[in-house]
Amino acid sequence: MKSFIAGMPKAELHVHVEGTLEPELKFKLAKRNQLDLPYKSVDDMRKAYDFDDLPSFLKIYYEGMSVLLTEQDFFELTYAYLEKAHSQNVLYAEMFFDPQAHTVRGISFETVINGIRRAQVAASEKLGIKTQLIMCFLRDMTAASAVEVLEQSLPYKNWIVGVGLDSDEAGNPPIKFKEVFAKARTHGYRLTMHCDVDQKDSVGNIWQTLNDINTDRIDHGVNSLEDDMLVAEIIKRNLTLTVCPISNGYVTPSRKTAEIKAMLKKGMRVTVNSDDPAYFPGYMTENLIVTQEDAGLCKEDVIQLVKNAFDGSWLPEDAINAMNEKLRTYVAQQ
Repeated sequence: MKSFIAGMPKAELHVHVEGTLEPELKFKLAKRNQLDLPYKSVDDMRKAYDFDDLPSFLKIYYEGMSVLLTEQDFFELTYAYLEKAHSQNVLYAEMFFDPQAHTVRGISFETVINGIRRAQVAASEKLGIKTQLIMCFLRDMTAASAVEVLEQSLPYKNWIVGVGLDSDEAGNPPIKFKEVFAKARTHGYRLTMHCDVDQKDSVGNIWQTLNDINTDRIDHGVNSLEDDMLVAEIIKRNLTLTVCPISNGYVTPSRKTAEIKAMLKKGMRVTVNSDDPAYFPGYMTENLIVTQEDAGLCKEDVIQLVKNAFDGSWLPEDAINAMNEKLRTYVAQQ
């Protein structure tokens, strides 16, 4: 099954480009930008990746961004991820980026997005991998700050397919950002939102995401299984859930792979993704393998997970059909 999964054509709908910053590249950028890191080696840095909840991860995550200063830095960061994704037969990726985490450091929105965009274009031309960007608001910053970054994004809105919400959920419910998400919708952006795992009011926040924000997708969202009415509503709306098993295992007591299987059995459009693979070691292939092994998924289940990602993508129907045809061809040849 491992080789079958490795060879499958795939799509990724939940990956933070800043979360793909591998230690080796972090050291390279720090040296180029004449910055000192609090680690002597790559191994020392990896040993510091000892997370037991979301806040402990976010502390290291934002610390790591300090090396990202120039357009070239963002280009190299993004291109390195796309090379890795391509090597795992990822045909398409929707990548989150966190502009506020950079603008608060004095890095312009233009610098961030131009570097990422150059990498997207280069990877499309050289590797054939297609991508779209989702701009995330940081939920532990103010709603006014989110409105500000939304305005900054508008000159580049043809490069951005949607907006999302990430960072620390504690005390920062979806309703806090109702106004900015409504504004984003008027500008043609698709809407998604992190509903992180095992938060204080996970189920209530997912209901807010549906009823107050009216998102097109839910990121994470496994706690929806705790409410049968919520499950039914998600199925009714045909919403995609982007679940990240390896990262779950670092910030919660389990990878939630049994929950992924339960979602499949209920007919929910659940997908498997890598989240922040430089910090939670495992890209798309590793996450799918872990899910299959932990949950005892059959081949048809794994195929459905991949198909769900294609169908749940924010691509035109013809592009979705083309990816599904590649999947059917691959399966038929095995």
